[in-house]
This record gives sequence, C-alpha cells and structure tokens, in this order.
Amino acid sequence: MDQKLPYYPYSKYLKEKYGEKVYKLPVNLPAGCPNRLNGNGCAFCAQAGTGFEAMDCQVPVKEQLLKTRQKIEAKYHAHKFIAYFQNYTNTFLPLHDFRTYTEEAAAVSDIVELAVSTRPDCVSKEYLDVLDEIRQRSGTFITLELGLQTSNYHTLTRLNRGHTLAEFVDAVLAVRSYGFEICVHVILNLPGDGLEDTIETAKLLSALRIRTVKAHSLYLAKGTVLGEAFERGEFSICTREEYLERLAAFLDYLDPEIAVERLFSRVPKEEALFCNWGTSWWKLRDELLKYMEENGNFQGRKFHYLNGAALKDVRISDKQEG
Repeated sequence: MDQKLPYYPYSKYLKEKYGEKVYKLPVNLPAGCPNRLNGNGCAFCAQAGTGFEAMDCQVPVKEQLLKTRQKIEAKYHAHKFIAYFQNYTNTFLPLHDFRTYTEEAAAVSDIVELAVSTRPDCVSKEYLDVLDEIRQRSGTFITLELGLQTSNYHTLTRLNRGHTLAEFVDAVLAVRSYGFEICVHVILNLPGDGLEDTIETAKLLSALRIRTVKAHSLYLAKGTVLGEAFERGEFSICTREEYLERLAAFLDYLDPEIAVERLFSRVPKEEALFCNWGTSWWKLRDELLKYMEENGNFQGRKFHYLNGAALKDVRISDKQEG
C-alpha cells in the first residue's frame, strides 16, 4: 500500500506491474447494449453512455489510439498505454467485429494491455477465446471491466440493470478461468442502498479476488429514468458526509491487494442534474483523506472475515479460556 495514501492506488499497481507509468487511452466502438433493446436500459444510464472522453466511434481504432496517445505522451511523458474499450457493452458487438477492433488495438506500438468494458450478462466463451488468442499472439495483457454497481440484487432489479448478482458471479468465474484480470465498477450511494450494502459489496469483491475496483458516486444525467425521478422528488441522495463515511467503510473491508482506480465520478457537468454534490472530485478526495486520517480508516483495516474467520474466533476464545 502507498505510504502516502490509506489505500492501494491503481497508478502504483500499474507501475509495479509494468515498471513505469502507464495511461489508459479510451477507444469508442459502435457498440450497443442489450439492456436497451429490452427496455429503457439502466435507470441511471445516459443516452451517450460513458464515453465522455473518447472520440467518435466511426474513427478507426488505430487513429483513435494514436491521436489520444500523442496528447497523453506530450503531457505526461508516458511510453506505455492501455487501449480502453470504455463505452457501452463491447462484447455485444458481432464477434467478427469484436475480433477486428481488438486485434487492431493490440497491434499498435506500446499498447501493453487491452481493457474491455462490458456487462456481466454479456461475457461468453467465444469472446474470451478471441481475447485469449490475442494475448497468446501479441503478449498483450487482458483486463475485463464488469459493471456490478452494487451487491444488493434488489437494487439492481429496481434500477433495471437487466442482471442480478448471479450473472456477475458467473462472469467473474468465466473470466478467471482464462487468467484475465478483472476490474469492477460500483456505485456506493444508489437509492435504496445503505452502509450495509457498501460493506457487503467490498466483502464480495474481496472474496472473489477482484484485481481492481472503480468506485463511483452517483451521477444523474438529464433525460434518464433516475434523473427524472430525482426531479420529481421521488428519492433523495445521501449527503456528501455520508458518502465519505461509506467510502471509508468500503476501503476498511476491502482486500488491501485490490487496487483502487477511482473513488468519485468524473463526468462533464453540462448534462448533469446531480454530480458530486457540486464539488470537484479532487476536493472530495481531500475530504476523504482527512476523514480517514481522523477516524483511523485504511484499506484492509477490517479485512479479517474470510478463510474460516469464525473458526479463528473460536480458537482465540478457547485459548483465552484455557
């Protein structure tokens, strides 16, 4: 864990893995989402998806990578990069197209990893086989980013996620069988969720040996089902102080070996009905660090619930009585 931070930052993890700074280059593909075919999609999902920083999906993959790389390289002096297929459900593309796009990205110089964002119910052997072939042929590392959002399957149903907890566990087991790494996206202040759900989500990710996690604060976009419900006053969002408390508890219970990529949403405010309590993400991060220092929180502080924890408690009790 970083000596300056009370959690294991993703930047440190990448430096340990690759020996130097590594940056993600977002790639936008003409992918859709099966959940939108079956209804309105996730209640919180904006029409444009999440590819705020990416180029138009009609721009060739290589061109997207090279143009974005040029900017990142000049600004951060980076020399190794991750091709990040960020927006929508990338494994919902036709298999042939998926193969073409991912192979094109892996062939770009200094791309050391492909990070493919998708839904837990869109992970299948055929797509994993394609990624495995690319890894074997090019030596490129593979990461699957899975959107879970919460361990509370009741909340998943209310928000029309289109999958529940079982599909997530199934996807994790499938990806794990290939030896790919897994990043999980979670939102820690969804309507209906409380502190107990935050803790259970941390425990679930730890038990499944997830490699990295992205925690997001709830972002409400205009025109979404959840955004319109918010405007009608049908639910309220927890205070920023409560969110900091949830984040600190999440990290307390999180396996200290899991790298933390994000703790707050980072999205454009123009189309937002609500985002980060009207505060910049870096100010919220500073508030979190202060809160954790004052309250003694750090990642893994309460990570002692796996590997037969009840038996350990009994043995400790027996020794004390003896």
